Amino acid sequence: MNELPTIHQLECFIIYGRIKNFSLAAQEANITQSAFSVQMKKLEEAIGVTLIRRSTRGSDLTEAGMAFLAKAQICVEQLREAVAEVQESAKRTPVELDVAVLRSLGDVHMNRHVSYFQKQNEKICLNVFEMEEDEIRCGLLEDRIDVASLYRLDDKGFNGWECVHFSDDDIVFYAPCLARVEGDAARSWVAQQPHVFYPVRSSMNRVYERYFGEEKPVVVARLSTPYAMVHFCRENAAGALLPRRFVEALGITDGFSSLAPALALDAVLVYKKDNPRLQYIRTYVEHVRQIYREKPRSQAGEAVHPEK
Repeated sequence: MNELPTIHQLECFIIYGRIKNFSLAAQEANITQSAFSVQMKKLEEAIGVTLIRRSTRGSDLTEAGMAFLAKAQICVEQLREAVAEVQESAKRTPVELDVAVLRSLGDVHMNRHVSYFQKQNEKICLNVFEMEEDEIRCGLLEDRIDVASLYRLDDKGFNGWECVHFSDDDIVFYAPCLARVEGDAARSWVAQQPHVFYPVRSSMNRVYERYFGEEKPVVVARLSTPYAMVHFCRENAAGALLPRRFVEALGITDGFSSLAPALALDAVLVYKKDNPRLQYIRTYVEHVRQIYREKPRSQAGEAVHPEK
């Protein structure tokens, strides 16, 4: 199979076909006349046909050259159009990031993140999934999830992954139908109240069990999401331990109390360092961190390591 002409050779030939003068064509192609002549010779050798008739009186296209010129102009123009279409399509088609959110974290701010990337950074489209911790770990391992928002409850399980802190979540006791206490709610008092917990296997239950220690709260309901917990507590004499930022993001201004001693959880973003979409992941991570950057990291609260 003969070697095909290069795009540069075709572009030079099209210039010659319009000007029919080697010296002037070389100037327009921004190369020397000798280099231009070499390109035309290589073009003729590649297709095995004489395209330009040369003599001491000048040069001109052969009959085959005129026929090939018409074809070459169409091919090069179609190639330019194809490149332009692909580039424009690439600009319009965003990179999709699969983002997992820990179900118990109840990150209502995800709506804010999605809206931001729709308006401010159209190159990134977020697909948001609500998952339990074990599902998130599997999703990251199997590359079904690009980045996850969850609580770092221990120092295990993230070796080789990037783990970026973005917030200390202060946990409050939400109980609008129970008798209110003055000031912070003491742990011993909270433990005596009826509680809504997560399903048995939820990692968050380990956090709360560790916090209460030997004081075992009475669990009156087990619900899978903080949204369901809020709804249950609004209609029943029971309380739930929920992130302050989640409660406040729902527009709730009363019916909850800070804990004494305080309980703060380390909210992190986790992703693989070798993910091919790493640059887009880091754009998302920086956006989330920017939202919380001006909020000082809490110095209060107990370090929660349920596995230790």
